[in-house]
This record gives sequence, structure tokens and C-alpha cells, in this order.
Amino acid sequence: MKKVLLAAMVLTLSLSAMTSCRDTKDKTEEAKETLNEAREDLEEAAEDAADALKEAGKEAKEMGKKALDSIEKAGKETMDAAEKAIDSM
Repeated sequence: MKKVLLAAMVLTLSLSAMTSCRDTKDKTEEAKETLNEAREDLEEAAEDAADALKEAGKEAKEMGKKALDSIEKAGKETMDAAEKAIDSM
């Protein structure tokens, strides 16, 4: 009788361990899926940030060109005004 009771206890304990392992496996799968989703979200965010930086660079380049054109125009106007001032002396 003691052997039967001991065998039943061992069987119950091993069943409990198997259930626990199955739960752990399920939780591990869930964690893996969550990490994969987070990785994909991070990759997408990094791509979006890279695109935004590229666009900002293009805008800065265009603004620089406009500023350079304005400076060049102002320089020409200053030179023309100086020549006119010299000619009128």
C-alpha cells in the first residue's frame, strides 16, 4: 500500500512538473513573440528617423543655397552701389 501511495505521489509530482514546464514553454513563446514585435517596431522607428534626418538634410541644403544666393545678390548690389558712388565723385 505504501508503494502504491508513493507511486501516486511521484506521478502527481511529475504531472505537476510537466504542467509547469508546458506553462513555462508557453510563456517563453509569448515573450519571444513580444520581443520580435518590439524589434520590428524599433526597426521601423529607426527607418522613420533616418528618413526624417535625410529630409531635414535636404531642407537645410536648400536653405543654405537660398542664403548663399541672397548673400551673392547683396554683394553684387553693394558692388554696383559702390561703383556708382565712385563714378559720381
